[in-house]
Amino acid sequence: MAGFWGKRKREEEAAQAAQDADLARKAEQALVAADERIRTAGDELAFAEAELGLSLTKDLTAALDAVRTHLREAFQLHQLNHDEIPDTDEELRTRNARIVQLCDWAEDLLDEKTAALAESIAKVRRAPQVREKVRADAERLSARLPQAREIIERLSTRYAESALHQIRNSADEAEQLIAFATHGADVAERRRAARQNEEANLALETATEAIRRVGALLDAVEDFEIEALRAESTLAEVVADSRGDIIAARTAPKLPAVSEATAELEKALESLAPAGSRNDPFAELTRLRTANTALDDAIGKAQYRIQNPLPSIAQVQHSLDDADRQLGVARGLISGHRGWIGADARTRFAEAERLRIDIPELMADEDTREQALAGSRRVAQLAAEALQLAQRDIDSARPQQQQQDWGGGWGGGRRGGGGDVMGGIMGGLVIGSILDGIFD
Repeated sequence: MAGFWGKRKREEEAAQAAQDADLARKAEQALVAADERIRTAGDELAFAEAELGLSLTKDLTAALDAVRTHLREAFQLHQLNHDEIPDTDEELRTRNARIVQLCDWAEDLLDEKTAALAESIAKVRRAPQVREKVRADAERLSARLPQAREIIERLSTRYAESALHQIRNSADEAEQLIAFATHGADVAERRRAARQNEEANLALETATEAIRRVGALLDAVEDFEIEALRAESTLAEVVADSRGDIIAARTAPKLPAVSEATAELEKALESLAPAGSRNDPFAELTRLRTANTALDDAIGKAQYRIQNPLPSIAQVQHSLDDADRQLGVARGLISGHRGWIGADARTRFAEAERLRIDIPELMADEDTREQALAGSRRVAQLAAEALQLAQRDIDSARPQQQQQDWGGGWGGGRRGGGGDVMGGIMGGLVIGSILDGIFD
């Protein structure tokens, strides 16, 4: 047996030694790779500063300084591993692991920062092509300006000024932006020649954005006519639907809300521009659709009210009074036996009191009166449940001997009397709920 354990220990020691040797090789390789990465990152930084300027490369500069600072620790640890002072296996293992950790961190950081500059450097290299594209796009969009002006002029004879306000000055704005973009491309070229790369990049980016806006403005002019035609077509459908709704409203319940909505829809129809005149189909469609929807809602609400009559304030108040009575009974029982009442009863009672607070504010408004009635019934139900659970807790917590004393000393009628009291209370709650339903 001793030989078996000795062999196993030797195998474990050999495996650990192999792992330590592999870790030492990784540490040396990581140091060499990190040192080379610092050198290449320095070259990349010099190139990026020449291409982009100092402000856009400050993150890489800070990262390179941090890496150089922390790698000093890695080189010091490596030196300690090879000095004349003997080290334990654990010390060597800890140092090599730390060296690998520092080198991996350094390479990851430098890779992250240099990758962030790759797109900016690529833009710099593509700057001549981008400038030429800006100038070509400016020339192409300039050719579209006469057509845009013609469209705006033609639309102005058909549509009201309020409809055209979003495209009235689009051609003029596009012309100004084209001039700005062309000037920006020229500035970018001059700044690049003067090695003012940051200013060159900014000028080229603003020129590119100006060209994008020009395209959007001219597209909007051409799309406006299509959208206006669609609005006119939809407007004709809504007009026909609205006239049908007005006819249907004559047979709807005669409520003030229905009459007001009908009058608003008739007014919206009368305000439509005569056929053949300049109009604003977008505004007319919005106004007519709003009035049409309001009438539909008013008729729907009136029909619902016929099928579901609104409870009176007196009915809701009666239901609330019954809920208050049940809350009062439950409050008295729970307050008198606080140490005996469990969480279920207290939770239901607390919820009932919380709901009770909001009910008076809901009674006056017709839109929330049904909610007030349902809330008062819910309060009564929760109070009844809290009372029943509280009585159960009291019965289970009362000492058995005390119950026997009540039965022997006061007679069986006394225990029955206690049950009769609770029976009367619960009966009162049931009767109150029945009366509440009768009055509803």
